[in-house]
Amino acid sequence: MKELNPEIPVTELQQQRSVGAPATRIFIAENDAKHIVGCATLCVFESPTGQKASVEDVVILPAYRGQGIGRALMEHLIGYARETLAPVDLHLTSMPSRVEANELYQSLGFEQRETNVYKISL
Repeated sequence: MKELNPEIPVTELQQQRSVGAPATRIFIAENDAKHIVGCATLCVFESPTGQKASVEDVVILPAYRGQGIGRALMEHLIGYARETLAPVDLHLTSMPSRVEANELYQSLGFEQRETNVYKISL
């Protein structure tokens, strides 16, 4: 998670809570030595307009980028959502500065939406 934002405090308790959350699926990519080199999180929720899913925290360690790991991870996540959740809309956000990631998402069929994203820290 430090690869996404070095200022995010990641505690052991938060890791346990996210892994144990019933509506959260964490997908990991491992290298040949079985070390985690990437991950993506799928959060599923119900809203008045139907079931939705959000792709969160997609990250590949810098040494492993450019090897197709992110694509394979996202294809697996999309396949899972298609098989277990469909019909569902998958949503994700990505900072414009993450050029390669944005190109990947678009090549996988994600379309950029015209919307504003807001945040309030409580």
